[in-house]
Amino acid sequence: MTNHNGATGPAEHQPDPHGPTPVSRPAHGAHPGGPGVPDLDGAVDPIDCPEPDTPIKVRSASELADALPYILGYRPEDCVVLLGLRQRDGYGRFGGRVRLGIPARAEDWPAVARQLARSLIIGGEHRGDKSDAIVVFVCKEPTEGETGRRVRDRLQLFVQLLRTSCGDFGVPVVEALCISDGRFWSYCCPGGCCPPEGTSMGLPGSSALAAAATYAGLQVRGSLKEFQARLRPKDGAAPEQEAALDAARRTLRPRIDDETSRPAVTTATLDLARRAMVRLADRPTTPGRMDMDDQDDALLTHDEAAALIVGLQDRETRDEAAEWMEGTDAELALRLWRALARRCVGPYGDHAAALLTLAGWAAWSTGDSLEAREALAMALAADPDYLFAWLLHTACNEGLGAEAIRECIRRGRAEREAAAEERAAAAAAGAGAEDRGSAVGHEPTDVDDEATGADGEQTAAGQELTATNRELTAVEREAEAAEGMGSSRPVLPAVGATALRSSRTGAALRRANARQRAAGGARGPRPKGPSTRPGGRPARSGGSRRQR
Repeated sequence: MTNHNGATGPAEHQPDPHGPTPVSRPAHGAHPGGPGVPDLDGAVDPIDCPEPDTPIKVRSASELADALPYILGYRPEDCVVLLGLRQRDGYGRFGGRVRLGIPARAEDWPAVARQLARSLIIGGEHRGDKSDAIVVFVCKEPTEGETGRRVRDRLQLFVQLLRTSCGDFGVPVVEALCISDGRFWSYCCPGGCCPPEGTSMGLPGSSALAAAATYAGLQVRGSLKEFQARLRPKDGAAPEQEAALDAARRTLRPRIDDETSRPAVTTATLDLARRAMVRLADRPTTPGRMDMDDQDDALLTHDEAAALIVGLQDRETRDEAAEWMEGTDAELALRLWRALARRCVGPYGDHAAALLTLAGWAAWSTGDSLEAREALAMALAADPDYLFAWLLHTACNEGLGAEAIRECIRRGRAEREAAAEERAAAAAAGAGAEDRGSAVGHEPTDVDDEATGADGEQTAAGQELTATNRELTAVEREAEAAEGMGSSRPVLPAVGATALRSSRTGAALRRANARQRAAGGARGPRPKGPSTRPGGRPARSGGSRRQR
C-alpha cells in the first residue's frame, strides 16, 4: 500500500506497465560501478517507444532525474522510489519499482529500508522480474526555512540504509539521487564532480528520454497531490453534506439490514446512480480537471449524494455497481464515484472506501492504472480492512490484467440474472397453481400447512421444504465463508461469493422444484416470515454486510 503520511507500511510495487525499458547507468564523469555491478552502459529506448530499435543514451544523472516523472507517469513528491534495472542483450533495462512515503521518524528507517529492498528484489524474483542493479531516488521538498542541501544531509542516513539493505540481498545500488527544490545531489558521487549546492534540474522534459517519451504519447499527469485532490472532500458545504448523510443513514441503514427491504434499496440506489450518470453524460468534459470536477459536483444535490453513499455501503449493491466497467459506462461511473468520494465528509470518511474502490476499479478498467493505484491506496487508507480494495490494489500492482476480473464480474452478472429469471418463473408457476386450486374450490395453503399434517407429523411436502431450506442454508454459509478466504479466492471474493451464492442457490432451487414436481407439489419453497433467510436463519446485521 502506498504510504502518504510518512508512516511505515507495505510498499507499492509497480512492474513496468509497458514492459522492459532499456537504460544505461548514468555517469558523473568517473563513477566506478564497483565489483559485481553489471555493465549497464549502452543504447536505450524510452518507455513504450514506437521505434524500439532506436538507441537513446542516458548520459548523466541529470537526464535520469529529469526522466523520472516520465517513468512514473507523475511528479513524485515526498517519497522514495527504488527503480530496478535488468541486464538484457548487453543493455540495462528498467524493471519493477517500489514507492513509499518517506517515514518522518528516523527510527523507522532501518525497517523501512529493508522492507523496500525485499519488496523490489525478492518480490521481483517471485514474479520473474529479477533486478541486477537498482537506482534510488529520494524526492523531498524543503520545509520552511530549510534548503535543499539540508534535505540531502538529513536523508543521507536513510539512503545509506537503503544501499546496504539492497546489498544484503545481493543487488547493488548504482545510483542514488536526492531531488529537492529544483536541484539534485548524488549520494554515489566519489567527490569533486558534483557542486555542494547541487545541480539544477534545468528545463523539465529536456532529456532525450523525456523527449522520446513525449513523442511516444506519454504524459506527466501532475503530482500525486493533484490526483488525491480529485478524490478528497473539498472545503465548504461540509455541514450541509454531513446533515444529509446523517438523514440518509437513519433512513437507509435499517432497510439495508432488513433482508426483505434490502433489494428495494439496491434497486433504488442503482437507479439513482444511473440517472446521475445520464446527467453527467449531458455535460461535456472540460479541459481542466478541477473545472470538470466542480461541474460534476454541481450536478449532485446533497441528498442524492448521501443516498448513493449510504446505499453503496451494501456489498451486493456495490458489486452490481462495479459492473459499469466498460466503454462510456466506465467513464461516466468514474466521474460519479470521484464526485461521491469528495462528499464523504466529517465522520463519514470511512464510507469513502467503497467509492474509492469503485473509482479505482473503473479507472483500471479504462486502462488508467496510475489513477487506479492511487484511488485504491486511498481506499485502504480510509478503511485498511476493506478487502475488495486490498485485492484490487494487489492485483493492479502485480501487473495482472483487468480483463480477467471483468470476466469474473460478467459471469457473476449472468448467473445472478439467470437466478432471477428462475425465481420469476417459479413464482409464476406457483401463482398458476394457486389459481388452479382456487378454481376447483381449494384454498391455497400456507407453508406451515404444507409442512405438517393434521396429526402433527411432517408431510412429504414438508420434508421436501425442510431439505431445501437446509441446502440453501449450506449454500449461504459456504458463500459467506468464501468471502473471508482471501488466500484461496485471490480475485474479487465478494463478486465471486455473490456468483457462488446465485449459481448454487439457483441449482438448489432447481433440484427442489424437481423433487416437488416428482412428489406432486405445485409450489417451490418459501422461507418462513418476512425477516428470515432460508431455513429460518435471521438476516445478517448491517455491520457484517459491508465487506471488511
